[in-house]
Amino acid sequence: MAKLSFDIKAIFDINTDLEFNEKALEVFHWQAKNIPVYKEYISSLGLNPNNINKIEEIPFLPIQFFKSRKVIEKTQAPETIFKSSGTTKTGRSQHFVADLNLYQQSFTRGFELTYGKVCNTCVIALLPNYQEQGDSSLVFMIDSLIKQSDHSKSGFYLNEKNILLETLLELKKSKTKTLLIGVTYALLDFIEKQNIDFSNLIVMETGGMKGRRKEIVREELHAILCIGFGVSQIHSEYGMTELLSQAYSSGKGLFKTPPWMKIFIRQISDPLSLCEGNKTGGVNVIDLANINSCCFISTQDLGRAKRNNQFEIIGRFDNSDTRGCNLMIS
Repeated sequence: MAKLSFDIKAIFDINTDLEFNEKALEVFHWQAKNIPVYKEYISSLGLNPNNINKIEEIPFLPIQFFKSRKVIEKTQAPETIFKSSGTTKTGRSQHFVADLNLYQQSFTRGFELTYGKVCNTCVIALLPNYQEQGDSSLVFMIDSLIKQSDHSKSGFYLNEKNILLETLLELKKSKTKTLLIGVTYALLDFIEKQNIDFSNLIVMETGGMKGRRKEIVREELHAILCIGFGVSQIHSEYGMTELLSQAYSSGKGLFKTPPWMKIFIRQISDPLSLCEGNKTGGVNVIDLANINSCCFISTQDLGRAKRNNQFEIIGRFDNSDTRGCNLMIS
């Protein structure tokens, strides 16, 4: 079996679009041979991988495959299996992860590109802890960041709201750099009972009412959270069970990818073609850290591409809007 010409860790040293394109194409040709589900999908489209020489021509695997098929390199055994939250009626996605160390490198480097060294940050989570939800890729990531932060107050506080308030007030007083990351409903629950004026706090919502509250638009949600926490912007994280990298937004819903991750927008009427300009369409993701699974994923998110590797999320397709992307999906 042919190997890649570079060590996969070299993706974290990508600095230019040219470097990204070269590595993405090489990874594509390798995965088209070595990821059985992806190989089968490309064949079902009537495409010859050898004829694909531009990243714009690369076919993206519909994300629904992670609910029905085992997406992993044919010689690899999973070190762990991450599962989605399972809030939809269509079942839980499963990501068979062959190398947890690679995932840890990806999320640590991605975080530090935006927020600086983890060890200089107190990480507070309004999320279930690792013992409660160990099959969540997000919880695994936050659990690792908490340990890397090495701060005595870092931890999970989902069921300890009174202690959380005391902790935040203490961190504010000591002027400690603090990240509060949580699911949307938990952040709203917290500020309904007490407001806290902590202007230097980084508040990051990861989305999700989980059926506990009525969904509200992002602008309204962020305005409520800004008032409740006394901050000027609400940060967000864009990641998913099926990926090993994340994009971050420092406000206004504009996300930026790390250098080894890139977003493309596909046409709604023709899912195998990409949009040009600032048009709304389906979000396709290239995540080069996902080497042992699939780096080229067609999501069910709707978004728009912006300059400088930025993008925004507009919403989601409903289940009836996946026509053209459902070949082979059972």
